Amino acid sequence: MSAELLASRRDATLILTLSNPGAKNALHPDMYAAGIEALSTAERDPEIRAVVITGADHFFCAGGNLNRLLQNLAQDRTVQADSIDQLHGWIDAIRDCPKPVIAAVDGAAAGAGFSLALACDLIVAGASAKFVMAYVKVGLTPDGGASWFLSQALPRQLASEIFFEGKAVTATRLQQAGLVNRIVADGQALEAALDWSDELAAQSPHALEQIKSLLRDAPSNNLPAHFEAEKQSFVDSLHHRDGLEGISAFLEKRKPVYR
Repeated sequence: MSAELLASRRDATLILTLSNPGAKNALHPDMYAAGIEALSTAERDPEIRAVVITGADHFFCAGGNLNRLLQNLAQDRTVQADSIDQLHGWIDAIRDCPKPVIAAVDGAAAGAGFSLALACDLIVAGASAKFVMAYVKVGLTPDGGASWFLSQALPRQLASEIFFEGKAVTATRLQQAGLVNRIVADGQALEAALDWSDELAAQSPHALEQIKSLLRDAPSNNLPAHFEAEKQSFVDSLHHRDGLEGISAFLEKRKPVYR
């Protein structure tokens, strides 16, 4: 069976499942293209309020397929470069998606699979889940934005340890470092992520989109520029129909209904 990205729906949530039987859901360029297309569809569909990315058979993703990398080694350098560009296109699509994206990680997230989880807005992990950046063990360096994500989120010394040693890091340690949001029983990461996405679906879609944009752009903004971005976002949100509904519902002591 080939590597593929399976798309399904539960209520207002789009579920994207990494599937590569026999290869621990190792990534493939076909997945990248499917992921970009799926997120583009989600962006245009107002009925989709959140996205969950998970792996088949209670295993998130083993990262790149080393056999495919060996095949690429025998070809022109542009072949691997093009493959990485496609991966980075999917990572960008996750970051730019206006809907919240949750990673549901059971088993392990390794290499570019770890990068994929880091690109998501939220991470739910099984209690025994492992996160691995083992590029150095096969003489390679990170891709998928891994070195950017971890250098932004962690002290340099901890990020260096993760990359230099290439050892598995537990979900508990990453939660203590602020990277994993919730830890649940093994095998329950997907269900917990779906329950969380149901909660997010009840929030203002416009506000969530604006908040995600502010968080995405903050690292590249100086404070005065970010003040301006927050001002514009706040005014836009106040004058959006969701702002009227949210304030009215609060004053009327009822739950808001966002459409």
